[in-house]
Amino acid sequence: MQKGVKFRIYPNKEQQSLINQTLGCCRLIYNKGLAMRNAACQSGEKIGYSQTSEMLTDLKKDDDFAFLKAVDSIALQQSLRDLNRGFVNFFQKRAGYPQFKSRHNRHQSYRTVNQGDNIRIVGRYLKLPKLGYVKVHQSMETGKIKNVTIEHTPTGKYFAVLNVEFDPLPRKNQGGTIGIDVGIKAFYSDSNGNVVSNPKYLEKSMRKLIREQRKLSRRQKGSHNRSRQRVKAALVHEKITNQRNDFLQKQSTMLIRENQTICIEDLKVENMMRNHKLAQHIGSASWAKFFDILTYKSGWYGNDIVKVPAMYPSSQTCSICGYKNPLVKNLAVRNWVCPECKTKHDRDTNASINILNKGLQVQSA
Repeated sequence: MQKGVKFRIYPNKEQQSLINQTLGCCRLIYNKGLAMRNAACQSGEKIGYSQTSEMLTDLKKDDDFAFLKAVDSIALQQSLRDLNRGFVNFFQKRAGYPQFKSRHNRHQSYRTVNQGDNIRIVGRYLKLPKLGYVKVHQSMETGKIKNVTIEHTPTGKYFAVLNVEFDPLPRKNQGGTIGIDVGIKAFYSDSNGNVVSNPKYLEKSMRKLIREQRKLSRRQKGSHNRSRQRVKAALVHEKITNQRNDFLQKQSTMLIRENQTICIEDLKVENMMRNHKLAQHIGSASWAKFFDILTYKSGWYGNDIVKVPAMYPSSQTCSICGYKNPLVKNLAVRNWVCPECKTKHDRDTNASINILNKGLQVQSA
């Protein structure tokens, strides 16, 4: 199997300049390839990766584009492959139409492939094509490196995302079964009666974020003060992202270690985000990413993730007698008593029990 591991790298000034030059060249080639394919579409022609690759070869022969020879050639080819993948995703209705890349997008990246062991970790350094040995902060062991993505973040930091091969070994767990009902006030409630509160990192940092953004809006465009303030605002966003990722990783690992079977709802989070009243809170909770992390970790360690249909009335159904209470459809109802068996229910805990029961039925079907 393959996984991505992300390390921060510390290039010197010369290496930073070459990284930035490579980012610019990859963006240039991508945009020229996109313009070429757009023109072909308008004239009724069909072209693919091979034609854009020939365009890159011809550009390198042009004296006006001699600077392309100074950067990693594989990275330039990868930018055209990314463009081709973008068109494939568009025609298969998995993504929108490819757009031109802007130099003003502060999050820039390029990818290069390991050929002939030209990408490897040597001590405290990561060897990269054209860049040579770059100092790296390695936080975990890696396997065979397939490719690497170099990222330049809005805060001015550089990262290397290594795509590595590894052999995952099934991890022993406590063999439990659990149902999870995610929410906004509580991040999730489980069928064992546990409630994990929502840390709400975005909401807690909102005042500071608004203050930094307001300062940024008052700075004159193109000034050094604006550039410095932009980094300060980006640092707030970066901290929120890191806090959220750390929380999701720890919660998912705990569930994987304690349970063999985890039942979750098959939520259409993208559709739920269309509710403008709840979109910010849903995005802050990051349910979709949490489910993705659970899914790939279960694949690594041999756990079972069972998805319950989103339309299943888990909140309205009594987990004891099965009575369906239509009044519970109102989100304001947090506690209710079953008219049939007189059982008192907490809305979220009852839903998680029903998700577990339904998930076990789906698994055994």
